[in-house]
Amino acid sequence: MAEVQCPTCFEWFSVACPAEAEMPAEVDYDCEICCRPLVIVFDAEGPRAKGLGDS
Repeated sequence: MAEVQCPTCFEWFSVACPAEAEMPAEVDYDCEICCRPLVIVFDAEGPRAKGLGDS
């Protein structure tokens, strides 16, 4: 499990990480707190959440 911060409400929540063989990966997700859509990026820098309009 990994902790990520929602880019909309700034609350932290836990997500399951994909297997190392499947990384890097981007997963569509809805915030556990505010339900806004976001993308969770899993890469060498670690997991992070970004808004749908973010690069």
